[in-house]
Amino acid sequence: MRSKEIEDYKKKLKLSREQREILVGLMLGDGHLETQNNGRTYRLKIEYAAAKSAYCNHLYEIFSDWVLTPPKSKSKNSRNHLSQNIAFSTLSHGAFRFYAQQFYQDGRKVVPSRIDKMLTPRGLAYWYMDDGSMKSQQSKGVILNTQGFSKLEIDSLLDVLKEKFKLIAKERKQKDGYQIYVSGKSYETFMALVADWIHPSMKYKLPEARRT
Repeated sequence: MRSKEIEDYKKKLKLSREQREILVGLMLGDGHLETQNNGRTYRLKIEYAAAKSAYCNHLYEIFSDWVLTPPKSKSKNSRNHLSQNIAFSTLSHGAFRFYAQQFYQDGRKVVPSRIDKMLTPRGLAYWYMDDGSMKSQQSKGVILNTQGFSKLEIDSLLDVLKEKFKLIAKERKQKDGYQIYVSGKSYETFMALVADWIHPSMKYKLPEARRT
């Protein structure tokens, strides 16, 4: 598309409810919003290891009306280790500005003060797909890796999990910060919340059903 065509196209774009809910989950996880014009507009950047290409392509399908170029492979050099990732970015748009204002403070990702209103079961599922794992093969408990957030922010997330979603959850101190642990006692409740939204390629992250 030529630049005028792109600008005309962008005027027609509006985030759907599904996209908004998923965006909140991604921002609690690995999603990143970037501005190139001092905060007037932002673009969503998505990047995963190549092993998660099916999930990345799934997210591309969800946000495809916002993306001009499909996911591409890219090399990443971290600590002299070369790996292959897959990534895509949306168009820069004012529709993402509200989320950037909520999720960033002085250049650092934060938990929004209104996260209790923003986070839905679908958002929880995408947050878990990004940053969650089973506690162990034997446990029904699950972990959310929240080490990038402050203790106060994690307390805010715990309030949402416990009050809004009725999950038994607590923080777990780690060397690099705090995780959130959702007890196996909440297995059925957690699964009822997220199961419908978990992509097939990510079902390995879910504990197996209890034996009856």
